[in-house]
Amino acid sequence: MTDSKYFTTTKKGEIFELKAELNSDKKEKKKEAVKKVIASMTVGKDVSALFPDVVNCMQTDNLELKKLVYLYLMNYAKSQPDMAIMAVNTFVKDCEDPNPLIRALAVRTMGCIRVDKITEYLCEPLRKCLKDEDPYVRKTAAVCVAKLHDINAQLVEDQGFLDTLKDLISDSNPMVVANAVAALSEIAESHPNSNLLDLNPQTINKLLTALNECTEWGQIFILDCLANYTPRDDRESQSICERVTPRLSHANSAVVLSAVKVLMKFMEMLPKDLDYYGTLLKKLAPPLVTLLSAEPELQYVALRNINLIVQRRPEILKHEMKVFFVKYNDPIYVKLEKLDIMIRLASQANIAQVLAELKEYATEVDVDFVRKAVRAIGRCAIKVEQSAERCVSTLLDLIQTKVNYVVQEAIVVIKDIFRKYPNKYESVIATLCENLDSLDEPEARAAMIWIVGEYAERIDNADELLESFLEGFHDESTQVQLQLLTAIVKLFLKKPTETQELVQQVLSLATQDSDNPDLRDRGYIYWRLLSTDPVAAKEVVLAEKPLISEETDLIEPTLLEELICHIGTLASVYHKPPSAFVEGSRGVQHKRITGSVGSGESESPETGSAAGASEAPPAVIPSQGDLLGDLLNLDLTPPTTTGPPPPTSGMQMGAMDLLGGGLDSLLGGDLGGNAAMGTGFGAPTPAAMPASFNAPVSGGLDDLFDLGGGVGIPTGVNSAPKTIWLPAMKAKGLEITGTFARRAGVIQMEMTLNNKAMSIMTDFAIQFNRNSFGLAPAGPLQILTPLGPNQSIEVALPLSTVGPVMKMEPLNNLQVAVKNNIDVFYFSCQYPINMLFVEDGKMERQVFLATWKDIPNDNESQFQIKDCHLNSDAASNKLQGSNIFTIAKRTVEGQDMLYQSMKLSNGIWVLAELRVQAGNPNYTVSLKCRAPEVSQCVFQTYEAALKN
Repeated sequence: MTDSKYFTTTKKGEIFELKAELNSDKKEKKKEAVKKVIASMTVGKDVSALFPDVVNCMQTDNLELKKLVYLYLMNYAKSQPDMAIMAVNTFVKDCEDPNPLIRALAVRTMGCIRVDKITEYLCEPLRKCLKDEDPYVRKTAAVCVAKLHDINAQLVEDQGFLDTLKDLISDSNPMVVANAVAALSEIAESHPNSNLLDLNPQTINKLLTALNECTEWGQIFILDCLANYTPRDDRESQSICERVTPRLSHANSAVVLSAVKVLMKFMEMLPKDLDYYGTLLKKLAPPLVTLLSAEPELQYVALRNINLIVQRRPEILKHEMKVFFVKYNDPIYVKLEKLDIMIRLASQANIAQVLAELKEYATEVDVDFVRKAVRAIGRCAIKVEQSAERCVSTLLDLIQTKVNYVVQEAIVVIKDIFRKYPNKYESVIATLCENLDSLDEPEARAAMIWIVGEYAERIDNADELLESFLEGFHDESTQVQLQLLTAIVKLFLKKPTETQELVQQVLSLATQDSDNPDLRDRGYIYWRLLSTDPVAAKEVVLAEKPLISEETDLIEPTLLEELICHIGTLASVYHKPPSAFVEGSRGVQHKRITGSVGSGESESPETGSAAGASEAPPAVIPSQGDLLGDLLNLDLTPPTTTGPPPPTSGMQMGAMDLLGGGLDSLLGGDLGGNAAMGTGFGAPTPAAMPASFNAPVSGGLDDLFDLGGGVGIPTGVNSAPKTIWLPAMKAKGLEITGTFARRAGVIQMEMTLNNKAMSIMTDFAIQFNRNSFGLAPAGPLQILTPLGPNQSIEVALPLSTVGPVMKMEPLNNLQVAVKNNIDVFYFSCQYPINMLFVEDGKMERQVFLATWKDIPNDNESQFQIKDCHLNSDAASNKLQGSNIFTIAKRTVEGQDMLYQSMKLSNGIWVLAELRVQAGNPNYTVSLKCRAPEVSQCVFQTYEAALKN
């Protein structure tokens, strides 16, 4: 007897049984089988083997069965594209079915099957359905256009579907209009520069008419579209507001918020003395209040939106303070948000009410909420001056409770009150000092130390109090150590005779015994100040401090304006623009330059090619270190160079950096690229340098300073269009757009600086981080006149190639720091590599041949340039414009072969062979270089130059 019986079975398995049922003659059995297949698919079982059998069930009049089969198709068409084509005929047939539900179902399913092979069959049925007599079919087809555009945008444009969609905006059925708007908006998001939704008064009128009759989601699409329209005048603005206002009473909170967004935007156009303006303000409050009676999650979304609205127009909700009072059963996230809005709405009229509430909250059990409530009392004192005294007495009452975390928060906010109202409430210091021993949180300890140091002359035992903190100096957090250092120096300047020993002790701890660079630096600064000029030290350390304001937590105006335009979306909940958390979203487009030549913002660039070097021997560019550290340490004072620097010392500087001079030279020398940069670091003489850096800098540095200090852009040379390098929201209102150009042998960084903030900007300076090819400003950024609000200025900054060198990823990445009177801002951009191709890059024929043979075959890279329709002569002329020189041309079997050379500013030679076949739009380019890492960037230059 063998064991084979254990390996055989009479059961055929579940798939076999389902297959048999699907091929049954009985309709009911067939339907049951399809339901079982869908159930198995839903729980994750693989039933793709049944694809042909399920597709056979499509030929039926039963709508329910057809829906189930279509559901299966949508799920498995991607994994079985060849089988999916079998279903195409049924789709086409169903699109002409007399039943509009089946026609719509067919076109919807075809749109959901994301298989390229099927899309071409979809065009004709879709065109018919877009003009179908039944509105249900038309509205389904409108959405299908957006889905098809996502799969194959070019096909949609070629077939004229976009024009048909635009026509549907004039459709008699409001749901068709809403879906057409939704589809066009979706397509417009992926093509931000296309003017698909060409809004004009006639279109707006049609949308407003449809608004009253379509479903709630249709209304949201239309309202979002209206928010992108700019009315011609205040009369049109008022008319739109009047027709949108009824949406405020809608039951769906998303419709309400979309209506609020439209009204908030159009209110900007209305004169404030207009009666309607006041009426509109009154109408906006009730719907917002109603949103707060929903479930907690919706309340939170509403509160985050209200927070933005209150910052823009506090008058809308100024009489509605009570609705923001916290309920005992509110979740913590709702409580904290309500508290924030209460402070924003606090005014002299309602402060008594607010303070009574906040005092009540401070006795709650939730620690986070209590802390925020105590902090809120302090913010009220700073915001409403008349209430300051009452707030301070409330805080003192809370300190008397002796609850540890309440006492600590109270001390932190009292410090801020002292800053706002100096010499007014110092009588409470004695009470604060009583609680000194109970403080264990760094922020509270730092606040108490600040108070003791600031008012040391009024506290008899100030030295003893500070000495008690000094005992465990090394165990304290950095925040406390820094504050303690400053407080003891203040005490010494006020009572020098009694505290000399104490100040020496703290300076010694901070400088000799500490490994924290911030603490050490501050210690050394105080030490030098006190030892060289005590009078100056007094003026610096005891200088009068600016008063603080409550408005520190307000969102920056330009960002707030953008967020108001995104009310009712995730951006309004996160309080961040969409570009900060959604890739390729509306707003600022993050340009990623990988396959094209140009420049743009590159926050986290894709990894690119490695650095280039010279022919013999190849020099190695230092690898990328802590770039952020380098940028943060840049000296951003404008260089004081008055005359052109000698080129030789610049060359020394380049060689020295290759051998590891690094940041010291950057900080130690003049940042204008002058002789000071290369001296004192044991730099080798030019003879000892690698050959690649002995090449003269084309154009010479002597003429760099003849360009008028960098202002004014010469014309006559093509350059890539400007892109946004630094968006206004990341730079406190300063927007920088720019591009690179090479003019008369000089590389130029051409920028437009746009002031979108409310204040004047002055004192501009610029600096680059170390980079692959040593690019550095050849002169200061001379913007001689202040840049006023809403003004812009064009600047051309000449660049040299003798700056510090370090390999970047990608190779052509450039990290830039720009300083003005407001702050220092950082951004990265990418320069096209052909900016570095010099004018003397044409090799002799014999040298070319010898060099080509000499470079190892492993260093050769081959690339395809597709869809190029130039002959070899036209291609050669185009490339010469980018300093790519043709040395020889030969024709073999109808194929032209161009032999070309180019030379980078650091002396690297690149050799190329370009093959052009008549009638073939695809060229082949072979590149040889001793630093093959450069080849990818050079190929991008070829592609851009030939296709431009």
